[in-house]
Amino acid sequence: MPSALLEASELCESLKRWLLESAYAVWWANGADHERGGFHERLRMDGTATGEPRRARLHPRQMYAYDIADELGWNGPNEKAVQHALDFYLAHYRRPDGLFRTLVAADGSLMDDHAILYDQAFALVGLAAAYDTLDDEALRESARDLHEQLRAQLQHPAGGFEEANPRVLPLTSNSHMHLLEACLAWMDLDHDARWQATAQEIVELALMHFIDPVTGLLREFFDGAWQPAAGDVGRIVEPGHQFEWGWLLLRWVERTGEARAREPALRMIQFGERLGVDERRGVAITSLLTDGSVRDPLARLWPQTERIKAACIAAETTRQPEYWTMAAAAARGLLKYLDTPMRGLWRDKMNPDGTFVEEPAPASSFYHIVCAIAELEHTLKRAG
Repeated sequence: MPSALLEASELCESLKRWLLESAYAVWWANGADHERGGFHERLRMDGTATGEPRRARLHPRQMYAYDIADELGWNGPNEKAVQHALDFYLAHYRRPDGLFRTLVAADGSLMDDHAILYDQAFALVGLAAAYDTLDDEALRESARDLHEQLRAQLQHPAGGFEEANPRVLPLTSNSHMHLLEACLAWMDLDHDARWQATAQEIVELALMHFIDPVTGLLREFFDGAWQPAAGDVGRIVEPGHQFEWGWLLLRWVERTGEARAREPALRMIQFGERLGVDERRGVAITSLLTDGSVRDPLARLWPQTERIKAACIAAETTRQPEYWTMAAAAARGLLKYLDTPMRGLWRDKMNPDGTFVEEPAPASSFYHIVCAIAELEHTLKRAG
């Protein structure tokens, strides 16, 4: 076995031990609110909950994390955990019009009734995960209904979707990225043609507007006509999203055989690795500008997970060993964030000097970590 592949395998085992022996149990015992329902937004480094308001993305992400827990080898109550998240989510976030609101208090009381595209994308991700675990036909119908509401309330005339109704600018590629993720998940679970059609629309939007035709970098923010937003805002690129979009577009190619997205996806992954990784710290940073200059040197946890996923799918797509070197480097980077006083928690932000910001662990990162470990393990097995 090549040395980079062997190292990636050993690092994957370390990540899985952390996940199966500690993280799943901690986030069920401490991260779930067993009194009021749902999951806590963040846990302090001693495992106690902060009690703060809960964002809409929280519960769908926990549904995903626990949906695949048994597949990864956890022997805990994964179905109960998914149901626990789902019950709180449907009870407190779903609006009368079928869309999902932005924020509730820890007791479920309303704090922000706005419905934004990003949160609807994660609603679809969560419903897919819950349907996969619980096999409840009502969840598939809820997802289809939500898709219809997105078309009715947020459809953009030039393709894709508005961020909110009434319109909010800038428009973002990020919310569409997660909507593509949701559609790919539903394509595996539901043969209804709407999922592939919407995924196709988002892929076309990415190829036509999100990806800069000169640099090949994917931009973050756009005006109402899908042109880059004015000023430096329109020049922002995030290494983590180069990786994440690359992973999603290559998954699209795998599922459909439509190869136009292959080279742009690989190019984004290569740019993310070449421009977006701080070699001194060994981690992917937060953001750059389109000329490659560093905009924000802080290094969040989530880009490290997307770097792993991108390296895995690029390795499988191209058969080039350099991507296993990238996967191993990304896994080493992620492990730095998992070194905490209470095993099973994580750090979220690494400073430019390599120290970490002292703050509670955000539950929403669990989805990123679990997905990266799953992708690494599955790809290694196929590479076997």
